[in-house]
Amino acid sequence: MKALDVITIGRASVDLYGAQVGGRLEDMGSFQKYIGGSPCNIAAGTARLGLKSALITRVGDEHMGRFIREELAREGVDVRGVLTDRERLTALVLLGIRDETQFPLIFYRENCADMALCEEDIDPALIGDARAVVATGTHLSHPRTEAAVLKALRLARETGAQTALDIDYRPNLWGLAGHGDGESRFIESAAVTAKLQGTLHLFDLIVGTEEEFHIAGGSTDTIAALRAVRAVSGAALVCKRGAAGAVAFTGAIPDTLDEGEAGPGFPIEVFNVLGAGDGFMSGLIKGWLDGETWPVALTYANACGAFAVSRHGCTPAYPSLAELEFFLKRGVVEKALRKDAALEQVHWATNRHKDWSTMRVFAFDHRMQLEAMAGATPEKIGAFKQLCLKAAMQVQDGRPGYGILCDSRLGREALYAAAGTGLWIGRPVEWPGSRPLVLEPEIGPDFGGVQEWPLEHVCKVLCFYHPDDTPEMKAEQEATVLRLFHACRRNRLEMLLEIIPSKVAAVDDDTSATIIQRFYDLGVYPDWWKLEPFTNAAAWEKACAAITRNDPHVRGIVVLGLDAPLDQLAASFAVAARQDLVKGFAVGRTIFAEAAREWLGGRMSDAAAVADMVAKYQQLCGVWDAARASKELAA
Repeated sequence: MKALDVITIGRASVDLYGAQVGGRLEDMGSFQKYIGGSPCNIAAGTARLGLKSALITRVGDEHMGRFIREELAREGVDVRGVLTDRERLTALVLLGIRDETQFPLIFYRENCADMALCEEDIDPALIGDARAVVATGTHLSHPRTEAAVLKALRLARETGAQTALDIDYRPNLWGLAGHGDGESRFIESAAVTAKLQGTLHLFDLIVGTEEEFHIAGGSTDTIAALRAVRAVSGAALVCKRGAAGAVAFTGAIPDTLDEGEAGPGFPIEVFNVLGAGDGFMSGLIKGWLDGETWPVALTYANACGAFAVSRHGCTPAYPSLAELEFFLKRGVVEKALRKDAALEQVHWATNRHKDWSTMRVFAFDHRMQLEAMAGATPEKIGAFKQLCLKAAMQVQDGRPGYGILCDSRLGREALYAAAGTGLWIGRPVEWPGSRPLVLEPEIGPDFGGVQEWPLEHVCKVLCFYHPDDTPEMKAEQEATVLRLFHACRRNRLEMLLEIIPSKVAAVDDDTSATIIQRFYDLGVYPDWWKLEPFTNAAAWEKACAAITRNDPHVRGIVVLGLDAPLDQLAASFAVAARQDLVKGFAVGRTIFAEAAREWLGGRMSDAAAVADMVAKYQQLCGVWDAARASKELAA
């Protein structure tokens, strides 16, 4: 049994995608950063569909190269074959969406890292571990990279793996078009045709647009081109026809494309044609390697291509397997798929990065409570929060499942220092104690402040909300939460919604569940919920049922502390841990309150404060872990 389903080989770049749509690339003012390059996109796309994929390429020894490797790993791609080139830079591509047919792009690939790929970079053990190897056309354009591809194909065939080619013809990358003609898709070239035809016999599957088969077959008549390819290759040929779908040919080429095996197309609005082919290829490989019929495999491919042309970016547009299954079962409801709220929710929720199935969160985002302590100044509170971070990292010790909540007004330095530590990082936006809900000034009246946040930060908002609130109070708070939710999604940030009804009025077992349902009815789908520590199972069961009924893909729930003593928290953890949806805790004052009072009052040293918080945080982690272990043992 081979450990990998598919290895792709070739280009890997960073795509800088213009955020403004409908204008010239010259006029775009900001860009979104994604991984790019056909093999890189396909590796990520197939991983999202549940295949075990890997990529063979080179990246630079710099920030962009590390971004590609880290992003691929987050997508679930095996990166053993992603090698670091210490002499060359990672390739960059600047792209824009002008309209449904124009897509200005500039390739920055002069002596780039992936074009230095060579035979020595191809590890026979890695190739031997895969069921299939997929090559793309660009790396056949240079003798050094061609040698690497040919070696990989030879090893694949020797080890019984299948081979596939995405023709992926870019005249610019074959030296046939200028730097300003990156969007050019076809220029006739006898030399390119000859180069391609010299390798077509090595593949079991060949995929391309009509224009790409024109270059591979040496004719602008599609049927003639396909027959020329068939003359040198027995591969299954899949010809992409844009809005008309795609067709597969496994034998002799008939007189018309309509006579090939086809899968249904999808009537959707075209928003962005860039990356559609890589999405298509991802879906096709999924069906091909799963042994599906060509109509089924082409259905997968057409659907994945439809997702790609409907969204911003290439890899970010590709579906998860759950999303693909949802779409194929339900069908097209809104032709502009990016405006289909139900589909976009599944897309977002099933393509999140990192495993946070355990959450031990030290919350020191408190502002009002610390400001009220004797001896507190903004500067001293900021310094104390750095000690809190130091305590959190000592307990974490590089292990997964730990996090912090920290604000940016008083805890900015600690927040900055937490970047890249592996901690889950939540960041509050509410003005402390506000009711109706008011946000911190940094968020701004247009909520644009979150645009400046690192993508790893989770937006946490606390709302003192109760079902018995007046209609005016409800409307004002709901409008703020809803607008914040959309600002988070627009800026690719996860959101944690904390509700504390017990501080407003009396509560019962139904209170939190009622509030949860209300926010879902409004269209607010938090990634995380932060809930009070209920003391009985009924309240937890009702709250969890309300969440899973509306969002089966939610990240989960964390339990807040409310400054409760450790023994009370232990009792509430024992109840909460019985619910699978509860992933852990986010507790603050139980851990830091005593140390904060003593340190701010000048009666405790830095080391003693850290040691005190480490001990309490470790103890709390142990209580949670024991409660969860008890639940699992009982199960």
